[in-house]
Amino acid sequence: MGSTAARKHIALKDFVSWFEIPAFDIHRAATFYNAIYSMEMEIGYNGDYAMAFFPAVKGIGGALVAGPGCVPNDTGTLIYLNTGDSLDDVLARVELAGGRVIMPKTMISKTAGSFALFIDSEGNRLALHEGP
Repeated sequence: MGSTAARKHIALKDFVSWFEIPAFDIHRAATFYNAIYSMEMEIGYNGDYAMAFFPAVKGIGGALVAGPGCVPNDTGTLIYLNTGDSLDDVLARVELAGGRVIMPKTMISKTAGSFALFIDSEGNRLALHEGP
C-alpha cells in the first residue's frame, strides 16, 4: 500500500504529451486519417518501424506507428481526437475513408461539447471531440 506521508502534487497543463495509434499498414492508415482530416501526414522509417505524423503546429502531437508489437485493437485505451468545430464534417468522412462509425455525434454537456466513436481502417476504436 502507499505511504501516508504527504505527497507534493505536481500540477500539469496536460496529462497527455504524445500519442501513438498502432497500424498494420502505415500507408492505408495514413490514407484514412488524411481523408477524414483533409491533411497530409509525413511518413518516416526507423529500422523495423514506420510512423506517420499528425501535423500538429502547437500542442500535443502524435503518430500512427507500424512495426513489431504495434497491434491495433478496439478494446484498449480510448483516444479523443480534436476536431475543432468540425466534428460533423470529420465524422462524415470516416466511412468514405474505410472506417466505421459506432456511436454518432452525442452531446456530453453544454460546457464539454460533443463526441462520436469510430473504428479506423486498422481496427482501432477512437473518439472525435468537438468543444462547446
